[in-house]
Amino acid sequence: MANQSKAVGGKARAEKLSPERRKEIARKAAESRWEKASGLPKALFGSGETPLMVGGIPVDCYVLDDGRRVLTQESFLVAMGRAAKAKGGHGVRTSVDKTPPFLAASNLKPLIEKEISGSTDPIEFVTTKGVRILGFPAELLPQICRIYLAARDEGILHPRQRHIAERADILVRALASVGIAALVDEATGYQEVRDRQALSALLDQYINQELAAWAKRFPDEFYRQMFRLRGWQYPTASGARPGIVGRYTTDIVYDRLAPGIVNELEKLNPKNDRGNRRAKHHQFLTDEVGHPALAQHLHAVITLMRASSSWEQFKHLLDLSLPRKGDSLQLELT
Repeated sequence: MANQSKAVGGKARAEKLSPERRKEIARKAAESRWEKASGLPKALFGSGETPLMVGGIPVDCYVLDDGRRVLTQESFLVAMGRAAKAKGGHGVRTSVDKTPPFLAASNLKPLIEKEISGSTDPIEFVTTKGVRILGFPAELLPQICRIYLAARDEGILHPRQRHIAERADILVRALASVGIAALVDEATGYQEVRDRQALSALLDQYINQELAAWAKRFPDEFYRQMFRLRGWQYPTASGARPGIVGRYTTDIVYDRLAPGIVNELEKLNPKNDRGNRRAKHHQFLTDEVGHPALAQHLHAVITLMRASSSWEQFKHLLDLSLPRKGDSLQLELT
């Protein structure tokens, strides 16, 4: 009861304070926090109310008093397509883990020394508002992206990491595009007159364009019906699809989409030594012709699937309705 009375009394006194007095109290409290964290690096600049935008996701970034550029741990995780909290549920603002959560997977460890330069330790610092928080060097972001892409290229990527690798692919291309724009601005002096959010907006534009390119072209219903007709569990426990699904997709879709398209796609998007491709076939179809044709074909295929009670019946209807094309290429690719 005593503590409750004190809390009520404190609230009542606070309500009687003038706005100026409240600001003064808040200022002194912030100064006190800074003094307690005197051994930590301090942010001289921060993104504040206008954070860096990465594919529609706000990323909090700071420049510390020693010149380091940092992203908050939460922003780092979200930018990579990960959950905002580190594994195990530790708060991103208070838990210091010497192994960054985005590098904790055992399959990534052989690639870390090859791709990472500099420290991966989290940086505890004080924001411009006097709050202690965790972050990571901003230049670590593209290095982490390269690790996931290398894991994909070497065939050691876990199925649950595929969406992170896709996000990494998008980030690397977008950051490279914005990087050259920033260099041109610096060389020409345009950086002195451009809007402070111009590069952030440019990055967001590139990211959104890449996200659109990665947009799901094959609806879940296509795979759901395929699994039903084959008598497979959908989805699988691991979320991965049987390897033969790719062969089925080539037969059901690309072989019947346009003459010679499979041969052309194999040239544009070949498999590497480990049997992986650098992209998805549908990314090489044009927005004007290829993607509309793909959507129309998939709609027809799914209709046939729904009408079939067995794989054999579906293939029979497919061969009658949508036979394989010849070898003359007619559908334009990018």
